[in-house]
Amino acid sequence: MSTGTMKKSHSQWSSRMGFMLAAAGSAVGLGNIWKFPYMAGEMGGSAFVLTYLLFMFVIGLPILVLEWLIGRRGQKNPIHTMEDVAVSEGRSKSWRWVGIIGVVGSFLILSFYSVIGGWATDYIVLAAQGSFEGANGEATGKLFTHFLGNVNSLLTWHTVFMFATAFIVALGVGAGLERGCKLMMPGLGVLLLVLVGYAAYVSGPSFYDAFKFLFTPNWSAINGTAVLAALGHAFFSLSLGMGIMMAYGSYLGSDVNLLSTARTVVILDVIVAMLSGMAIFPLVFANGLQPGEGPGLIFVTLPIAFGNMAGGTVLGVLFFIFLTFAALTSSISLLEPTVELLEEKTPLGRKSATILSSLIIWALGIACILSFNEWAEVKLFGKNVFDLLDYLTSKIMLPVTGLGTVIFGAWMMNQKHIREELNLNNFWFSIWTVLSRFVIPAAVILILVYGFM
Repeated sequence: MSTGTMKKSHSQWSSRMGFMLAAAGSAVGLGNIWKFPYMAGEMGGSAFVLTYLLFMFVIGLPILVLEWLIGRRGQKNPIHTMEDVAVSEGRSKSWRWVGIIGVVGSFLILSFYSVIGGWATDYIVLAAQGSFEGANGEATGKLFTHFLGNVNSLLTWHTVFMFATAFIVALGVGAGLERGCKLMMPGLGVLLLVLVGYAAYVSGPSFYDAFKFLFTPNWSAINGTAVLAALGHAFFSLSLGMGIMMAYGSYLGSDVNLLSTARTVVILDVIVAMLSGMAIFPLVFANGLQPGEGPGLIFVTLPIAFGNMAGGTVLGVLFFIFLTFAALTSSISLLEPTVELLEEKTPLGRKSATILSSLIIWALGIACILSFNEWAEVKLFGKNVFDLLDYLTSKIMLPVTGLGTVIFGAWMMNQKHIREELNLNNFWFSIWTVLSRFVIPAAVILILVYGFM
C-alpha cells in the first residue's frame, strides 16, 4: 500500500488526562463487567483473580506500552503506522499485516459487541418496567430466551447502540472520543461505587463471603485451564491486538510518559473489574445463587437477585445503565481504527467515514442477531455466526496481532531508542528486554494454542 496519498493532518489528544480516560474507557467494557465475573465464578474465584492480576501487569502492560509507542512513532492508522515504522527501522513493509489483522479484528468484534451492548440497553427498560420482580431462574431464563428470539427487538437495540457509537466517533478525537470518555468514565465510577455500596447494604454477611471468594487465595483451584483463561482475559481486557491502542497512540504527543500512563490505565481497569465482582457476587450469594453460571450470570442470574430484594428495580436500572455506558466507551474505540484508516486513505471526511463503516458493521451485526433465532441451525465449523466471529477474533486474530506487535517492538526496533523513550535504567530495561523478547511471546503463543484446544 502506498502512503503517498495519505492525508497529512492528524488529530491529537488535548491532554494526558483525556487520553488516559479514553484508553481506560476502551479497556473498561463488557470484559470487566460481563465476562470477568462469570469467568471468576467458573474458575474458582480467587485462583483466577490473582492469576489475572499478575498477567495484567506482567503481560498486558508491556504490550499496551508497545502499541502506544509504535502508534506514536507512526502517527497514522495502525496499518500504515506498522508499514512506516518498519521501513524506518529497515524492515519489510509486510509488517503492515499486523495492523491489517488488528483493524479487521476490531471491525468484526464491534459487529457482535454492538449486539451485546443492545442487550444491556434493552435490560435498562426491562428493569425499569419491573420485569424482574419476584422472578425465579425459570422466569429470567425464559425472559432472556424470548428476547433472543425476538428479531425486531434485537435489531432495534442493536441499531440504537450502534447509532450512539457512530454519533460519538463522528464528532472526532477531541469533541467525540475524548469528551465522551471524560463524561462517561466519571459517571461509570460513581455508578459502580453506588452499586457496591448498595450490594454491601442489602447482602449483609454475603458481602464478606464475596470478598473471600474473590481475594482469599485458594491455590488448590489453580489448574492449567484457569491460568490460560486468566492470561487470555488479561489480553482481551486491555483491548490489545485490536489496533485500538495503536490508533490511540497515533494521536499522542511526545510529552506523555507511556509507562506511567499505562500503569494508571491498567490499575483503573483492574479496579473496575474487582469492584464489579464486589457489586455482583454479594447479591448472588445473598440470594442463594451459584457464581459459576457462565455467560448467563448478568442477564439470567443477576435479575433474580434484582427481582427479590428491596429497591431491586432501582438497582437493576442503575446496573444496566452502568453496563451500557461501559460497553459504549469500548465500542467507540473499536470503531476508531477503521474510521481513522478511511479518513486518512480515502477522500472521505470524518463523518462520511464513520457512517460508511458503521453501516457495514451494523449489517454484519444483523447476521449475528439472526444466529440466535432464524439462522440458529446455520453452522460453519460447528459454530453459528455470533460464536464464529467471537472465536475467530478473540482466539486467533487478537493473539496473532499481539504476538506480531511484541515481536516487532522487541526484535525489529532499535532497542536503544525504546529505552530512551521509556526512560528506563539498566536494571529495568533488562527486565523489559526479558519480558518483551521471551516471556510475553511465549505467553501469547500459549493463548493461541489454547484457542485451538
